[in-house]
Amino acid sequence: MNLFDVYPLIPVTIDRAEGCRLWDDQGQEYLDLYGGHAVISIGHTHPHYVKRIKDQLDKIAFYSNSVEIPIQQQLAEKLGHLSCLHDYQLFLVNSGAEANENAIKMASFVTGKSGFIAFSGAFHGRTSGAVALTDNPKIVAPCNARDDFHILPWGDLDAVEEALKSNTIAGIIIEGIQGVGGIQVPEPDFLRGISSLAKKYEAKLILDEVQSGYGRTGRFFAHQWVDGIMPDLITMAKGMGNGFPIGGLLISPEFKASYGLLGTTFGGNHLACAAGLAVLEVLEQEKLQAKALELGDRLIEELKNIPGITDIRGKGLMIGIDLDRDAGPVRSELVKKYHMFTGSAAGKQTIRLLPPLSVEWNQLNSFLVALKEILSN
Repeated sequence: MNLFDVYPLIPVTIDRAEGCRLWDDQGQEYLDLYGGHAVISIGHTHPHYVKRIKDQLDKIAFYSNSVEIPIQQQLAEKLGHLSCLHDYQLFLVNSGAEANENAIKMASFVTGKSGFIAFSGAFHGRTSGAVALTDNPKIVAPCNARDDFHILPWGDLDAVEEALKSNTIAGIIIEGIQGVGGIQVPEPDFLRGISSLAKKYEAKLILDEVQSGYGRTGRFFAHQWVDGIMPDLITMAKGMGNGFPIGGLLISPEFKASYGLLGTTFGGNHLACAAGLAVLEVLEQEKLQAKALELGDRLIEELKNIPGITDIRGKGLMIGIDLDRDAGPVRSELVKKYHMFTGSAAGKQTIRLLPPLSVEWNQLNSFLVALKEILSN
């Protein structure tokens, strides 16, 4: 039996990892500046993270949500403390797409409406509702297409209000910072306008923080850079488990729980919660959120000095770099010659940087040197 061919693969087999470093099966070392799609938040094989999971595995790895699982509440309390969202309720799932799917479902339940708004460049996942709100027709199957799901122009508040006037819109979903879309940062007035319009027309505001959350931008969630934004629902995953599959939905206290409304088999299992708790503990103990902001600001300033770069976007360690040429060959050269992994985006000229928040300046500086050499040639 063969694997179903899904992605174009870098011809490298990673054998082990530590911090921001990877080694292939030939012993070659690589620098990880992509974190496996922003998943590795505290660094590969962090000792505290490994110990947390091993200790939990020695006790119990899984039982269903039909019994009390105290570590779920521990995770919720720690998350509330670090995010400053103490009053929100946590629903644990397995992935970002699943978190977005449940957010859509909750908004529809509460409003009694079925329509949703997303924006050009959006990527919200590959499950049924989430993919219907993703701006990529290639991955939306005919069974996913929905007439009352609208992909509107990025930044166009007039288009948002016009759609809301139909009184069929249950919610508006927007990424804290668009990832796949090329690290597009919403203007504060755009985000405030969406929040205001959602309230005016009684639609729910969903902040997709799957890629932009967990301290990556220098705030716990990227939308927290804009004062006064209090989403009805916040979705997260990726950096939440540092590689262990876990996702979550933060639900405003205005939503009342009822049995059977949401459910999950694997979500919030003991091992996932141990991983999630370890991530939060390391983020706090090592002050990685502040570090992400400091290093990100410094990196962006240095990137401005490199000829061949036409634009730089992002916050903290979530950075998009636009080149004056196709980024594909540049990224290939970074792997082959300099042994560095970076990410792509929807735009062919964009390099996406999403390194572990534990990255050190000397590692980022080595990337600057490599990129400058490649672009100068």
